[in-house]
Amino acid sequence: MPDCKKLDPFVTPYVDGELAAADRDAVDAHLRVCPPCHARVVVEQSVRDLLSTRKHALKRECASASLRSRCAEVAGRIDARVDSSVRLKPRATTATLAGTWRARVRPLALAASLVLIVGGAFLYGITDRSNRVMAAELVADHIKCFGVNRVFNTQQQASIVEGSLASGFGWQVRLPDRPDTVGLELVGARPCLYGEGRVAHIMYRHHGRPVSVFMLPKTVRPNDLIDVLGHEAAIWPSGDRTFVLVAREPRDEVERMVSFVHAALK
Repeated sequence: MPDCKKLDPFVTPYVDGELAAADRDAVDAHLRVCPPCHARVVVEQSVRDLLSTRKHALKRECASASLRSRCAEVAGRIDARVDSSVRLKPRATTATLAGTWRARVRPLALAASLVLIVGGAFLYGITDRSNRVMAAELVADHIKCFGVNRVFNTQQQASIVEGSLASGFGWQVRLPDRPDTVGLELVGARPCLYGEGRVAHIMYRHHGRPVSVFMLPKTVRPNDLIDVLGHEAAIWPSGDRTFVLVAREPRDEVERMVSFVHAALK
């Protein structure tokens, strides 16, 4: 796997331990000789661990001082692990590379911490019923995934995205045709974790600004449009699935994008 861009679709299943042995060996071989990619995997693993533990943390406490302190500690630990990863293979540009990665990784750590702190303001006992808590979790994933994409600037064709959704979720879907008619550009897709399991995450840009469409399998939520963590989250059910569109856009633009996406995704 000599091309770093080819690593992108393998990162999440690698971190989740879901890669076939041959693919995992190929990723391991690449990571041993590529400090930036190794650092990226460290980030993904660290943020995943933090997001996975927020469910248990929220059961115990509601945004207490100790929880905030733990979030800050984890963010610092991510920085330290990235620095260590970048130094795996010394190069003339190591100092510059490490500084760049710290600057880029910090928003990812803060995004993960943000959902712990803000989510703690809600009663976790109603997480499985609360659209707002669910939306807050997905906004954190939206921020994290676009932070990673901003570092690597990867982009996937519609056929690749459709194939990954079919293999990862058994979801035979055709993405909306001509997204440019509403100012959307496809970025790619990746699986994400939230409180109730794995969700599909389709990433777009709307006139250059991040837009996420999440599909929650075997979950039916009522229609809703929520302002959460500075983003609009539009929620709608379709069959035994729930869709959530997340964007930091005016509400009328969000509703316009929802109408376009809703017509195609089932």
